[in-house]
Amino acid sequence: MKRFVPYPLLAALLTTLWLMLNSSLAPLDLLIGAALGLSLSRLMLLLDPAPPVIRRPGALLRLFVIVAYDVMMSNFTLIGGILNLDRRTPTSGFVNIPLQLRSRHGLAALATIITSSPGTFWAAHDRRTGVLTIHVLDLVEEAYWARTIKLRYERLLMEIFE
Repeated sequence: MKRFVPYPLLAALLTTLWLMLNSSLAPLDLLIGAALGLSLSRLMLLLDPAPPVIRRPGALLRLFVIVAYDVMMSNFTLIGGILNLDRRTPTSGFVNIPLQLRSRHGLAALATIITSSPGTFWAAHDRRTGVLTIHVLDLVEEAYWARTIKLRYERLLMEIFE
């Protein structure tokens, strides 16, 4: 079975996603969803992904709570900026942050975290030097962003993945 469906959970999730997007359980949609789920999950074999090794599940839970809090607070800040509650014009910009994190799973998680926070996105990462470039919609202080990324996220991601 594993040879035919190497990633059964991914196949099931892709099939479910197809059915949800179509809002239908019609036989043809079920068939198309299953075909997409099976074929796309088999394409993962071409990527040859190494499964992540979670070294500290407790750190993963702490990271989840921190990220959920930060995303919620970022949403409130963004809403305040949209409503222009502080009566100032936001200044956007790029911030370069040197990282020690080298795990590809950790970097992928960090990219997801940064992009999930409204007003920020992962712009670039230089694998050779380890420098991460992020774009911030309301850049007040570059050092704040470097401290936040390094102390709140990178440290925990290194505990989890390295």
